[in-house]
Amino acid sequence: CIRRAMPFRTRPGEIHPATKTFQGIRIAVNAELGVLEQVLPAAVRCLKPGGRLAVISYHSLEDRLVKTAFNHLSGKRENSDLPHPGPEPPVVLEVLTKKPITPGDDELRRNPRSRSAKLRVGQKI
Repeated sequence: CIRRAMPFRTRPGEIHPATKTFQGIRIAVNAELGVLEQVLPAAVRCLKPGGRLAVISYHSLEDRLVKTAFNHLSGKRENSDLPHPGPEPPVVLEVLTKKPITPGDDELRRNPRSRSAKLRVGQKI
């Protein structure tokens, strides 16, 4: 039904259109992005100094939230070299992964479902 409603054809080997549809429904029903936004600062608060938080995201919406939260907690302003307007947020995290760690060729051969995984790591100061 979803494939027939699409205004274009998918190529062989592409992800089935229903996959993204049901992913979107699941994300909305479970309020996954809102929960992730709340849990990241709470997880950092639970860490002792020197403790590390590793987060694996599986799609771009999650990864954007993790990157933004890590940048905010580390005092970096997203997409700008300008200082923060108003008071500086407290710096409580050092981002250890400048770019996300993604699966290598060997991992992708053994586990094709890992293709979208991105790992970001931060350490509490």
